[in-house]
Amino acid sequence: MRIPLTALLAGALASVLLAGTAHAATSSSSAPAFKAALAKNPIYKTGKLGYDTCDEQDVQSADVDEVRVYLEGVLDCLDAAWKPVVERAGFTFSKPTLRLITKPGAPTGCGDKFPAAAQAVYCSKNKRITYLVNSAVVQEPNDLMLMAVLAHEYGHHIQRLTGMFGALTPYKRKNIARVLDESRRLELQAECLAGTFIGSVWHSLGRKETDFTYITGSGGSGSVLSLLGIKGEDQAQQTHGSAKNIGAWLKRGYDTESAGGCNTFKAPKSQVS
Repeated sequence: MRIPLTALLAGALASVLLAGTAHAATSSSSAPAFKAALAKNPIYKTGKLGYDTCDEQDVQSADVDEVRVYLEGVLDCLDAAWKPVVERAGFTFSKPTLRLITKPGAPTGCGDKFPAAAQAVYCSKNKRITYLVNSAVVQEPNDLMLMAVLAHEYGHHIQRLTGMFGALTPYKRKNIARVLDESRRLELQAECLAGTFIGSVWHSLGRKETDFTYITGSGGSGSVLSLLGIKGEDQAQQTHGSAKNIGAWLKRGYDTESAGGCNTFKAPKSQVS
């Protein structure tokens, strides 16, 4: 069974925890007030991404060398796409680094080891994406999941460059609801930013529309939580949102092709639950 959203969810969860940020929910139906770096960040006013061509390399299996060539090529596209946008928003751009591993447990640079449940993680301290190469991320030849996971982690890099990580509420025992709410908004925004990139370069990829709709959940991928063997109010959904909302924000970024469509910190609770 393919697990497109599972990989996104697991990778995103690990990336937030490894970035040193605890995260949570609000009882209000509307968005609570957030710091300007989160709710009024200049990145939201930069317009469409404006990068329309990314040449994908062929990937037939989870062979590390094949996957490395593919991911390094997509990473170059991500750098080229986001650099002018970050600078247009008034921030200094720097590239993230990429490390491929073949099994969990490797150090990430954020004081913890790569978790068994993740596909990829981003560490804000060293600005490095650590990516697990295994059969889960290449269930079929040229699986779009390779790009989607990398673009999601790159979304966290954009959040790091634009000061969002530093504006999150520090965890305290009494503010877990607030922290979890911010976590979901951060993760769903990274998902939306991934969609922004994919949507921007989509017509250059030569793919079928079903490659994308499968990931959003409209093509029968099933419940993320059930695929993970998770039921009820598990930490994964509390920190990352429901499968429905993950797919919705990914699609929103794809449709708008703009960071302006990804302001999850202005969204009502129903869209970030």
